[in-house]
Formats: sequence, structure tokens, C-alpha cells
Amino acid sequence: MSSLRITGGSLDVAVVDGLLVDHVPPGLPEYDARGLHVLPGLLDLQVNGAAGIDLTREPRRLWEVAAALPAYGVTAFLPTVITSEPAARTAALETLAAGPPSGWSGAWPLGLHLEGPMISPARPGAHPRRWLVPPSPALVDGWSRADGVAMVTLAPELPGALEVVASLVERGVVVALGHTEATAEQVAAAADRGARAVTHLGNAMPPLAGRVPGPVGAALADPRLTAGVIADGHHLHPATLGAYARALGPDRLLAVTDCTAGLGMADGPARLGDQQVVVRDGAVRLADGTLAGSAAALPDCLRVLRAATGWSLAEVVGCCTRVAADLLGDASRGRLVAGGRGDVTLVDDELRVVATVVGGRLVHGGER
Repeated sequence: MSSLRITGGSLDVAVVDGLLVDHVPPGLPEYDARGLHVLPGLLDLQVNGAAGIDLTREPRRLWEVAAALPAYGVTAFLPTVITSEPAARTAALETLAAGPPSGWSGAWPLGLHLEGPMISPARPGAHPRRWLVPPSPALVDGWSRADGVAMVTLAPELPGALEVVASLVERGVVVALGHTEATAEQVAAAADRGARAVTHLGNAMPPLAGRVPGPVGAALADPRLTAGVIADGHHLHPATLGAYARALGPDRLLAVTDCTAGLGMADGPARLGDQQVVVRDGAVRLADGTLAGSAAALPDCLRVLRAATGWSLAEVVGCCTRVAADLLGDASRGRLVAGGRGDVTLVDDELRVVATVVGGRLVHGGER
């Protein structure tokens, strides 16, 4: 942990021993933030990889991905492992538990997001069908917040899913509903048992229809549910994104990237788990054209969200700070308040990242 004072920007903040403070002691090193917006550190709850590294295929490189994320304003995140062989999940949990290597700095992993393997065979998206398995107590044995699992995405209509939802919630895991054909009634039943989120709303699920609301209608209507959206300009039409945002409001819309190894890489071949994908014109796709995550940074998504909604900077930023922290039950992040984590992202008017501070330490951006 370290100490730093940020002055001259949209907000003056001070960090002492990694925590935000009200009273500024003398002698703190200062960062000149003139002309910049001082934001809470950005949180991304769906990161499949970055910088050419896929976390499902190479879970032991988790800390390398974490080191790459501050360049995009991210100070904490959920490393995401998609449907795969069990060894990938085991390796990711072991790597997380072992902690960072000596001298490391970067965005802090808050626990794994296990997206699958308990998802619908009818809505696998880019997940390989051969690794899909039905929900069962045996499968989730050992999946708890204490053991490093922060979020699980599953399809609530599968046999045995509701019992698994209740079991995971009891162990502190945030349950998200996704890759699903669920009816509105099945979504409500999962929420009754403690499910609190929907993964990439409008993708890998049936569309909203007048008499068949499905998971989209259920998510928009149920105040218990926070809905993740991938606002990368490819996963949702701007009109759809705007409609979702207005229905959810800035308190229930969670901005995520679903970024892959393609983040920060030039167009060309890449990987998502054990599958070959192609990055082209900002989109990541399987050979058949199926979208397979994104190559977008979180500030890119915030720009798209702001254009689609007309929301203020504070409202769009709240979708990946306050909303994300509240969903995880983490009161130390997501807001710049005394006693909170000293995680700060500094951006210009166009939401370009100028500097990123994690725990009071400048981990991205030059001296000012």
C-alpha cells in the first residue's frame, strides 16, 4: 500500500496507507490532475483475458492479465473462466489463492467468475458444448466466496439448478442467470432463492416478446436483479442498449466488457478457451460468426453507453463502480469516500485513461 494526494482535478482526494482519508497529512506526494475527471477505480466483473492471454486456456497467467488492466482504468476485476474442463477452474483457483508474484502491481482480482458449465445447451453462445454439465451439488462442492468463487453464471431452468442457486448463495457467491432459455417464472424462482444478476442481457438468451417476456423481460421488470450489459457497439444495437438502460436505470445496469485475449491486440487470430476466434474491427467471433466475448476496454463501453442514453458521466461511471461494488457486497470499493480503498481512475473528457491508482500507488500513467 502507499500514499498519494490527487489535486486540481474534478475532485481532490488523498490516500494514506492505501485508504482514502478526509484529513490530509503533510508531506504526501502529489499528482497533478488538472483538466482530468477523478473517478472511483473501475471494476470489471467479466474479464476472460487480455493482452493475448486467455484465462480459461492459461489460468496460471491470471496475474499477468491483472497487471495489464490498469492501462484501461480497471483497478479490480473478476477473472472469468468459461465452460471448460474442470482442470481450468482448479488451476485458476490455485493461482488466485497463491497470490501475486513478488514485485507485482496491477488490478486486484476479487474472486473468480465461473461462467458455466451449468448453462443451456440451446444457448451456449461461444461456450464449447462438450464441456456442458447439469447442475449438481457435487459439481459446486467447494465453490464459495471464501474459497475464491465470487460469481457463477448458470441457467435456472436446468433440472437441479434452483437447489444449486440456494447452495451457492448460502456460501456467499453471487449467482447470475445467463446462457438460458428460462421463462420469466423460472427467473423469478431463481431470484426467490437468491440469484441477483443476469449475465450479458440480450445475448445468449431469447429476445423479449409481447406475451413471452423470457429472461430479458424478467430482468427488466424485477428490481432484485442487476443486469450486465456489453456496450461494445457489437453485442447490442444502440436502440436496444438505450431501451435496456432506461428500463433498468443507472442503479441496476452493470457495465462489463466480457473482454478476451483480444483486448489490446491487433486484429487477427486469438483464443477463447480451447477455441480459435478472430478479432476484427473491434469484434471477437468464432469461425461461424458467433460473437465470442469482446476486445473492448471498459472506457470504450462507457462511451457507447453514454451515447446511447444521454446519461451523465457520473451515471455511466456508476455502472462499473458503485453498481459493481454493491452487487459484490464490497463497501470498500466503487465510491470515493473516507475509509474506502484508495483506488482511483483519472480520465479526460473523452474518457481516455490518463492514470490509474490502486491502493494509493500509481500503477499506470506518467508523473504529473
